[in-house]
Amino acid sequence: MNVSEARSLAQKSMSQKRFKHTEGVAEMARKLAMLNAMELEEPLIAAYLHDLAKEVPLKRQVELAQNWGLIKYSEDESAPYVLHGPIAAYWLEKEKKISPEICAAIAHHTLGTPGMSRLEMLIYSADLVEPGRDFPKVDKLRQSLYDDLEKGTLACMEHTIEYLQQKKLIIHPLTLKAYEDLKRRI
Repeated sequence: MNVSEARSLAQKSMSQKRFKHTEGVAEMARKLAMLNAMELEEPLIAAYLHDLAKEVPLKRQVELAQNWGLIKYSEDESAPYVLHGPIAAYWLEKEKKISPEICAAIAHHTLGTPGMSRLEMLIYSADLVEPGRDFPKVDKLRQSLYDDLEKGTLACMEHTIEYLQQKKLIIHPLTLKAYEDLKRRI
């Protein structure tokens, strides 16, 4: 699948609002890839496909994740909004033969994972700071990503963890593992 096909699949599969967000993620992915001397194809394909399963009803996402063996933590079922990445990645790898590297970036764009590749960090971060996002510190997070992808991704993870703590929401153990791993690496 090339970038044009990925964009087309996303546009056909998503609401207009979700696709607008996806276009923003692709824009940010392009910018971060260029700043990090990365080829554009993989980041753009991952950006266009990252939310492919986001609008699948949560009950159906849980069913698919159970059927496909994607439930790894109790939080996957108690906070099923984290399943859309792994579901999309699994389907894209099996049905569309998308590369494991792109699928890993799609699977981990919400929670992160220990040992994140540059592509995984790029999609995780681009999703958080795409141009349509407007929250306190978003410009600071964008700048930290422009300066250094790893340190910027760590700052994005710190922001997410602080946000979840403030809202008294579940912090998925995979996010904490990813954060600790990235902190060690830096």
